[in-house]
Amino acid sequence: MEAYKREFIEFLESAGVLKFGDFTAKSGRKIPYFINAGMIKTGDDIRTLGEFYAKAYFEKLGKKPTVLYGPAYKGIPLSVSASVALSKNGLNVPFFFNRKEVKDHGEGGVFVGYVPTQGEEVVIIEDVITAGTAIRESMEILSHLEGVKVAATFIMVDRKEKGQGEKGAMQEIEEQFGFPVYSIVDVYDIIEYLEMDEKNVENVARIKAYLAINGAKA
Repeated sequence: MEAYKREFIEFLESAGVLKFGDFTAKSGRKIPYFINAGMIKTGDDIRTLGEFYAKAYFEKLGKKPTVLYGPAYKGIPLSVSASVALSKNGLNVPFFFNRKEVKDHGEGGVFVGYVPTQGEEVVIIEDVITAGTAIRESMEILSHLEGVKVAATFIMVDRKEKGQGEKGAMQEIEEQFGFPVYSIVDVYDIIEYLEMDEKNVENVARIKAYLAINGAKA
C-alpha cells in the first residue's frame, strides 16, 4: 500500500471519520462501516483533509483551473478546505455551494459563493459515494447552470459498491454523466490497512461479507 493511502486511512480513523459498526447509508443500505465527514471538527483536521484532496486534484487534473462545488452540508467545508490547500500550492480556484432552501430575499438564489458561468468547468467535492444518490442530486442542482460542465468529482473513499444495477456506483456515474470520479482510497485499501492488525479480524470479515452482496460485479 502506498504510504499516502495508509496515512489517509490513519487520519480518517484518528479524526473519527471512519467508524465500524451498524449504520444506514443515504441509499438505505445497512453498512458495516461509515465514512462521516461531519466528524471533522478542528482546524487541524479540516486543513489536513483539504491537503489530501488537493494532492488528489493535482495528481489527476494538474493545474487545470476549475470551480469547486461543495454540496450542502458536508461538502461545504470540504470544498473550502480543498480550495485553500490548492491556493497554498499555486492554484487559486473559486468555490461555491448550494442552499438547502432557496433564499427569497437579499441576493436570493440557491447558490452561495462564486457562481460559474457558461464555459467554466466545475469539480464536485464529496465525501463518499455508495449508490450514487448524492451525486445525482448534485447534478440536478447544477443542471440549472447553463453552459457549465462538470469536469470531475473527488471523494474520500470509493466503497466499490454496485449502484442502481450490478456495475459500480462510480462507474455508473461516469457513464451517465461523462466525467471521471476519483477517490483518495477505496474500501479494499481500508481492508488491506485493517488486515495489518489482528484485532480487526471481525471488521474485515463483516466488510467482506457485505461486499459479497453489495460489491460491484463489474
